[in-house]
Amino acid sequence: MTAGHAPPGLLARYATGDDLPVDAVWALEVHLEGCAGCRHRLGEAVRAQSPAVAAVVDTVFASVAPAVRAEPSPRRRRWPALLRWAAPSAPAWLAMTVAALLAAMLLDLAAARVGQTRPSLLLLIAPVVPMLGVAASWTRSLDPAYELVACTPRAGLGLALRRTLAALLVVMPPLAAAGAVVGAAPVRWLLPSLVFVVGALALGAFIGVGRAAAAVTVGWLGAVVAPSLVRSRMPVALDPRSTPVWAACAVLAVGAVLLWRGAFQRDASHR
Repeated sequence: MTAGHAPPGLLARYATGDDLPVDAVWALEVHLEGCAGCRHRLGEAVRAQSPAVAAVVDTVFASVAPAVRAEPSPRRRRWPALLRWAAPSAPAWLAMTVAALLAAMLLDLAAARVGQTRPSLLLLIAPVVPMLGVAASWTRSLDPAYELVACTPRAGLGLALRRTLAALLVVMPPLAAAGAVVGAAPVRWLLPSLVFVVGALALGAFIGVGRAAAAVTVGWLGAVVAPSLVRSRMPVALDPRSTPVWAACAVLAVGAVLLWRGAFQRDASHR
């Protein structure tokens, strides 16, 4: 883009259907969504370069315009950004997450009441819970509008990050509230949770976010949660002294997501 607008040569090639690089096409289409001036110039380019296409567009517009004008304007609903970004599966997933957190909290309270000394179950599962929400928001089988969303210019890393933010804003409050009841402070699980979320996005760019989240969850349950419950001892991974290691992993995961950001426009990331 030149000076915030599409170059005339790029618009002319786009209007005639030339074979343009995929990244150039996506960047141009995203820009056209919000730039009326470039849309007008594109229309002029279509009329100059492809008069047959312009004639078809004018014919279709003339046929549908009267019906559109006759219909009353629908009332626009201004939904909060969180509701617009969230995936269709968000309500069901939130209900399931709250139920799982409530069950873990009750088990911790019951263990404390009978004097049983074991690590907090809620603290052990807290790092992977937000990641599962991210996976649910980016899995094709859980999104009934997947085909419609996947073909839009913004169906890349930007959409993945917006849905990730929506999932985190939905799950973090109940997770923090349940942790406060049993003494599982966010400082213990917040950074590992961030690493798992970003790591699942990085790995999911190639094998699918859902598959990546499942692999990380199974690995965490087998390598950390199960041994901790058997030994009745808090794992080293959730010790505050492990914070520098988690911070380094977070930096590496963020770098991997930025490096492979183009992969989120592929169908493989939605598995």
